[in-house]
Amino acid sequence: MSEPNYPLQSLRDGHWFKLICGASFQNLPTVRNLTLAYTLAGVDCVDIAADPAVVIAAKEAIQVAMEMGRRNSHPTSAMLQKPLLMVSLNDGEDPHFRKATFLPLNCPSDCARPCEQVCPAGAINSHGVIEDRCYGCGRCLPICPIQHISAHSYVSTTQAIAPLVLEMGIDAIEIHTQVGRLIDFQRLWSAIKPWLPQLQLIAISCPDGENLSEYLWALYDVVSPLPCPLIWQTDGRPMSGDIGNGATRAAIRLGQKVLATGLPGYVQLAGGTNDYTVPKLRSLNLLASNSSRDSSMPHLETPPFGTVLTPRPRSPSQVSGVAYGSYARMLLSPVLEQLEAIEPIENSLSVLARNKGDGQLVTSFAESSVSTLRSQFLSLPQPILLEQAPKSLQQAVQLAHSLVSQLKPFRSSPQFDHELS
Repeated sequence: MSEPNYPLQSLRDGHWFKLICGASFQNLPTVRNLTLAYTLAGVDCVDIAADPAVVIAAKEAIQVAMEMGRRNSHPTSAMLQKPLLMVSLNDGEDPHFRKATFLPLNCPSDCARPCEQVCPAGAINSHGVIEDRCYGCGRCLPICPIQHISAHSYVSTTQAIAPLVLEMGIDAIEIHTQVGRLIDFQRLWSAIKPWLPQLQLIAISCPDGENLSEYLWALYDVVSPLPCPLIWQTDGRPMSGDIGNGATRAAIRLGQKVLATGLPGYVQLAGGTNDYTVPKLRSLNLLASNSSRDSSMPHLETPPFGTVLTPRPRSPSQVSGVAYGSYARMLLSPVLEQLEAIEPIENSLSVLARNKGDGQLVTSFAESSVSTLRSQFLSLPQPILLEQAPKSLQQAVQLAHSLVSQLKPFRSSPQFDHELS
């Protein structure tokens, strides 16, 4: 895309903040509430599973947030900008694209169920794994006393790409890959390439590995030239940001390693990111916004949407932003759990787009149109919506803002003078 918009300007200026809901996380109410809270807090991008029902939930949350911003008289609402909506795809087996599974009938009757205690998503109970809540972190796998838990993985189907981009209006695609999978990457890229004119951003996520630099340069040769910006997501220690501050060290080390390659594009950290990440980046002078005048700009001076700005030259030794997944979810979990207590969540919401028999992602728009999926989603039993609980909404947005403001210190915490009915 040739015209800059607010999220891409954040990327250029080193203020880029991405929310990762989870490549295999399909709990619709949680995706909706996370998207709503972080959109209101000023997120630049929301990364979700390539599941039509999940896309619908996230898009509705963004629409509600924008409507709240338009109707709210508080000055901070004038800053609200629409984030990019991204879906994640994989070119092969990947921990982000898997679900834990086990038969509870085979568990020892006296088992203390350490798997249930260690699960950060509350996806395990006495009945087994709540599939739409599991996002593949794998913490339950080694802790099972009888090694009874396994994981089933799935690989994105190329047939899903065109409907996601054309019919559902996805703004960006992220490809998860690993060193040594060049042929698999090329297969997936060949399906994405025809739809590049409709996309605003491409991201490539890769963990560390032997010959990483050579592999990433080979990927760049495959995807270039691009009509849109390219992000290199450094997946340091996947799905670990909620464990503790130490988890961010791997993300920063990998970020430094990728920066040293001199690859064209933007570098964005992920995998172990939390509230320690940005302070550590600033202390190491690794964040591009360290030298930006925007970091001291009063929030009312933030450029309005659509303003054409001259991009500030970006140092090749600095990262442009951070993506938060498990930590961003954990931060809001106390508020979202309060909503669940008010109205139980149905655990079968993800059946709209998943064939549970073979574990493959099946996005069949020949059988179900977008409008049909939307009507199905709206007809399902739903918990109370975050915007219907004003105190919970304000609390959730303030918590989200506490993280977003580390990258966007010029943004004031949003205030709301009414709920959206």
